[in-house]
Amino acid sequence: MTQYGFQSILQPDEPLSVSEVTAHVKDLIESDDTLADLHVAGEISNLSRPASGHLYFTLKDAASQIKCAMWRNSVNKLRGYAPQNGDAVIARGRVGVYERDGAYQLYVEALSRQGAGGLAAEFERLKQALAAEGLFDAERKRPLPAVPRVLGVVTSATAAAFQDILNVLRRRYPLVEVVLSPTLVQGADAPAQIVRAIERLNAYGKCDVILVARGGGSLEELWAFNDERVARVIAASAAPVVSGVGHEIDFTLADFAADVRAPTPSAAAELITPDINDFRLRVDGLSVMLSDALQTRLADARAQVDMLQRALRLLSPAGQVRQRREQVVDLRARLDAARTRALSLARLRVDSLRARLDALGPQATLARGYAIVQWGDGALVRATGDVNAGDALRIRVADGEFGVTVSE
Repeated sequence: MTQYGFQSILQPDEPLSVSEVTAHVKDLIESDDTLADLHVAGEISNLSRPASGHLYFTLKDAASQIKCAMWRNSVNKLRGYAPQNGDAVIARGRVGVYERDGAYQLYVEALSRQGAGGLAAEFERLKQALAAEGLFDAERKRPLPAVPRVLGVVTSATAAAFQDILNVLRRRYPLVEVVLSPTLVQGADAPAQIVRAIERLNAYGKCDVILVARGGGSLEELWAFNDERVARVIAASAAPVVSGVGHEIDFTLADFAADVRAPTPSAAAELITPDINDFRLRVDGLSVMLSDALQTRLADARAQVDMLQRALRLLSPAGQVRQRREQVVDLRARLDAARTRALSLARLRVDSLRARLDALGPQATLARGYAIVQWGDGALVRATGDVNAGDALRIRVADGEFGVTVSE
């Protein structure tokens, strides 16, 4: 299509479809001999290696950038060179239009490395200089508080990363107070704003920990966090600082200067806060232990009260009277038993003495056939010489007595 034809189809009464415009632009670009085979110098960023084997990346310089695609058959000709983000390269290829997105890009057929790119080189220079000062030393890293009460966040208020952080905090530990110190996170003005945002939180003085966060991006998009001023203010922060900048593969000077580096903003929120479910489990366990301890304590107290009540009953006047009454009853029973035993023993002794008396008495002798001779007045006749013929005597035998007269 000629230039005249292109002008003619732009007439107001003849609207074009997007596809028609894109096709025309594609035809214009790809018909340009200069753009059909050219060498482009720049720095690689946003490098992607899908499973297809193709390479997709961006070539950039200080003022501009262009998207690039390198097909697998061209990648296989790199002969051991594996392109990396930050590499300064010369790409040979042609400029074409990717019609689906309506974007022009460089289709790279050959790629040669020139060395580290400007941003990558500056990153390494700053990293080495600050490390030499001891700014990244492990000895100066501070531990994070186990249970932070106030969390200061340095990021853009409209960034998706901030919403990700809040979502994690609501789920994990909603008790923490979040103080946002908003700032730009990209562009030339971002470093100074980040520095002021961190200084504001330190001046506030209530933050237990500060989170510096931004979502993923290319090296140049994350460059604000490679600024020397940002690294120094992080290292000088009164409160511990966690860096959650970019994705897991991204590293910035802010990561090295921070007390703790997290691979993503969400992961940073996870690292900073405890899980409230762990606290619930711990509280439940302590509640059970407290209940058991109270039950044991109450049981011991009841036992002690029962013991004191028994002691009180024994020490009270009524208790003493009752105790003395019981003692009197017991003593009376013992006295009765002793008296009964004494009487029994006395009876046995009397019976024994009676038996002995009976055995030794005259009656027992009489019962064996002996007799007692007495004068009329009861005096005993002890010898034959005391008796004369004609004397009247009394003879006592076992069953009675009778009178006799002595004949000789």
